[in-house]
Amino acid sequence: MRRRVVVVGAGLGGLAAAIRLLASGFEVTVVERERSLGGRAAQIKERGFSFDVGPSLITMPELLDDLFRLAGTSTAAELRLLPIDPFYRIRWQDDGRDLLFGGGPAAMRAQIARFSAADAGRFDAYLEAGRRIYEEAILAAGRRAFPGPGGLLRMLPRMARLGALRSVDGFVGHYLTEPHMRQAFGFHPLFIGGDPFRVPAVYAALAHLQLISGVWYAEGGVWSVVAAMERQLRRGAAVLTGEEAVGIERRDGRVAGVRLAGGGTLPADAVVSNADVGATRRMAGLRPLPQRLSMSCFLLCLGSSRSFPALHHHNLLVGPGYRRFIDDVTRRRQMTGGICLYIHAPSRTEPAMAPPGGEAISVLMPVPNLAGGQRWPETGDRLREEILDALESETGLGLAGLRRSIILERHWTPIEFRDRLGAEDGHAFGPEPLLRQSAFFRQHNRYRHPRGLYHVGSGTHPGAGIPGVLLTAEVTSELLAEDMRE
Repeated sequence: MRRRVVVVGAGLGGLAAAIRLLASGFEVTVVERERSLGGRAAQIKERGFSFDVGPSLITMPELLDDLFRLAGTSTAAELRLLPIDPFYRIRWQDDGRDLLFGGGPAAMRAQIARFSAADAGRFDAYLEAGRRIYEEAILAAGRRAFPGPGGLLRMLPRMARLGALRSVDGFVGHYLTEPHMRQAFGFHPLFIGGDPFRVPAVYAALAHLQLISGVWYAEGGVWSVVAAMERQLRRGAAVLTGEEAVGIERRDGRVAGVRLAGGGTLPADAVVSNADVGATRRMAGLRPLPQRLSMSCFLLCLGSSRSFPALHHHNLLVGPGYRRFIDDVTRRRQMTGGICLYIHAPSRTEPAMAPPGGEAISVLMPVPNLAGGQRWPETGDRLREEILDALESETGLGLAGLRRSIILERHWTPIEFRDRLGAEDGHAFGPEPLLRQSAFFRQHNRYRHPRGLYHVGSGTHPGAGIPGVLLTAEVTSELLAEDMRE
């Protein structure tokens, strides 16, 4: 008989793990408590507008190539990936300056020279330093498990020699000293819930992998990636939606099945959890894992009756007091003013994401998770007004009159992250990617007890973001297959 694996949670990590295990010959059942798949990669689709709720760009598309190849198809057959260039437009609110981030080394060097000729001269050295960290930390360490401390201890001296143990901001500042450039090349950890002033420079590789391999948009949004994965799964796996897993059964120290809220148990020789780490440990009867959870987000989705051609596909608006703002949100869990916004306008690339002549705009703002004690949704109502004020008054974005054009509006607060995604304290990215919560110190891909329990997704190694969760699926499925061969 084929070994039975139950995958709890159908985020990108759970879906990728299920595809890999199906390709390895396991009998796979996926259980998802929501009516649709995707987890953090969910989509809001209404009245002709489409919004990605979670990730909105793709890097390291070769990871999708590997996955679809295992499923007997190809990325080209399943998705249409379009390059985005420049990757972002970054605009600073205090002085009205902006930077087009991307476009290849020569274009990037020319953009930097507008701010600092000296920094432009050091850009190649920055790229080389980032390359070494990328190859060691992402391509090597990101594809192997850390079941014990030995692997991490052997890795630390190399990371120290590469400067990867200083903060991301400190690493960038060694090469790019002009304040705008230091922010522009250091903000990327925010995409996985990290504070650039505290997380280790291992995560500086996030900027490097974009600079060397580009940024991609999947036609139809990241949701189209979820849909493509679902198509592969339904050819051989059982996919149960609207079913909540509430317990992990054991027998003789091993997992024996997954208990469902609606009654009944799914027998299993192994369980792969894509649920939140805290929820998984409760289901398995394990003690909580001490961890500091990442920030959350306030997401504002706006369907406009008119288009705003001055917007780029990806935009960043950085307000005054950037460092204080990040420190307030991530460390002090306060909201004392200031603004930092990511603005996604996919209809710049794919007009079909909005009705003819309209615009689908998603605005994301980092906010403390629910441990900060803010009053939601009242805080969300206030933020909505502050965000719209900032967008309409920032002339460089060309969003004057945005309020009057809104014909559809939806928003998520930390409460939605908690209640819809099961994220403890409404975090948006899993455990904060600090050094003490990375690699061996993160929830392991394979639980020691009970045997047969595994983890994928942002809560385990190597971490959050589309490349991170796809790599967790690769690491975890290989561990499971290896264990089942014994």
